[in-house]
Amino acid sequence: MTKILDGQELAGFIKERQANLVRAMSGEKKVPQLLIIRDNDSPVIEKYVQLKKKYGDDIGVRVVDFFNHDIEILKREIKKQNLNPEVSGMIVQLPLKKKEETDAVVSLIAPEKDVDGLSGAGEFDSATATAINWLLAGYNIELSGKKIALVGRGRLVGAPLYKMFKDSGLEVRVFEEGDSLNSLSSFDVVISATGVPRLIKREMVKSGAVVVDAGTASEGGILVGDIEEEIREREDLVAITPKIGGVGPMTVAVLFDNVITAAGK
Repeated sequence: MTKILDGQELAGFIKERQANLVRAMSGEKKVPQLLIIRDNDSPVIEKYVQLKKKYGDDIGVRVVDFFNHDIEILKREIKKQNLNPEVSGMIVQLPLKKKEETDAVVSLIAPEKDVDGLSGAGEFDSATATAINWLLAGYNIELSGKKIALVGRGRLVGAPLYKMFKDSGLEVRVFEEGDSLNSLSSFDVVISATGVPRLIKREMVKSGAVVVDAGTASEGGILVGDIEEEIREREDLVAITPKIGGVGPMTVAVLFDNVITAAGK
């Protein structure tokens, strides 16, 4: 029977711990605050922002949403809030509409406030990559001695997760855009984060594998992942993330963990 890697359930336990931490901090007159920077108001982005606001409300963290179509205004706001002691952490809600500006915008966030770990030069690891680690550990998925495939080497997931795994001595291969996926079926663990809908086909995943779908794309306003839905119907896998509630809730949990840590410094 295939185990479901339910990130929503794990995040629930983490939220309880975080709420207790924030309550303790409030007694010291510290209120953690997260600032979201964005130029994109698509339905998918709006949904992500609202989820973060709800999470913040649940644990007592203030979430401020700064939206503007003008990239230069966003840059100025980041520089301004870098100096604001009330702002514990900042994130750029990706993708920006002006994707070519991503590096320039993200790099402006002060290292101690880069709670998403996007710059790679801050004090925090990538929130999404860390979330995948937490999710696998939370369900006792053993990675040592396993062949691990990372499909996609983006800045959010693939690149930082590859570094984490390699630093831990794990056997990892990265499949980048344009690479053949014919050999994917020989891997014990498949983690995909490309944003290409249904890229991973049923026949690409072997029996007994662990599958983590960390890719998201929008088709007509509906979120879709990297893997075919037929894969989730299989009962011969060790574990797989659900269509909704896998990596996403854990990423938000890690993000707010980083915000609380930043606020406590």
